[in-house]
Amino acid sequence: MKRKLEISELIFKIISYVLLTVFAICCLYPFLYAISASISGKHAVEYREVILLPKDIQFDAFIKMFKEDVFWNSYSNTLFLTVYGTIWSLVVAILGGYALSKKRLKFRKFFNFFLVFTMWFSAGIVPQWRNYLSTRDVFHGIGIMDDKWLVVIAMGMAAMNIILLRNAFENVPGEIEEAAFVDGATEMQVLRQVFIPMSKSTIATVTLFFAISRWNGYFWAKQMISNDWEKPLQVYIRSQLEENVFNTENKDIFSSPLFANESLVYALIVCSIIPILIIYPFIQKYFAKGTNVGGVKE
Repeated sequence: MKRKLEISELIFKIISYVLLTVFAICCLYPFLYAISASISGKHAVEYREVILLPKDIQFDAFIKMFKEDVFWNSYSNTLFLTVYGTIWSLVVAILGGYALSKKRLKFRKFFNFFLVFTMWFSAGIVPQWRNYLSTRDVFHGIGIMDDKWLVVIAMGMAAMNIILLRNAFENVPGEIEEAAFVDGATEMQVLRQVFIPMSKSTIATVTLFFAISRWNGYFWAKQMISNDWEKPLQVYIRSQLEENVFNTENKDIFSSPLFANESLVYALIVCSIIPILIIYPFIQKYFAKGTNVGGVKE
């Protein structure tokens, strides 16, 4: 038999559901608007007639976008940065979190404090900029001329994700680790066959964090990648905004009679969101558990 809710509990539930509904609408509306604007007619978009549903439906903006070689090239660059960047960052985070979870590690407290310190105080953009320039010179000196590798390698460390993995590894029972060593397992075998399988939810969560960060990466990719043919999708979207929306002269010169320039940009935005929407449902089941396990230290 269900307990009858008190007035205060009922009011709290109503307010909670209303706030959650408003928050969900605020999150969902920009995406729905982007879809509608991308397939709406030129007049409807330019005169701000699109509110929620599309008007004068057309797909010419998507057709033009799909015919552009620059779009596919920037898309492949983004996939490159996301896949290799996520793998590299995950390897660094797993190794760092595993080492810092061991009480036998010398100067463990110092390393942990130093890691957290970087979350409190940032060196700033200028030192980071100089560091990345020096790293690029090193890469060029050893024959790596593709600046995408600079973005992958130089941005491979994230303190928060290392801490999440460290806490998850600390929750693995020590008896299991000792039994593995007694059976003759090496350090890497223990990590690969004991700690990683027992921390799958946290690793999946951290993988999602890294993937989203690499997929949405804009600023350092724009600053560090000098070759336009190597720049990712987010930089390409920004360039289209500057050329076709913000620049009023180009807006009139390169405008299409079938669709608004804004529709092309919205089409790019929609295509940039789709991969994350496809991947997220498969990782979502690990998300809450992984954050709780990695974020709480027993």
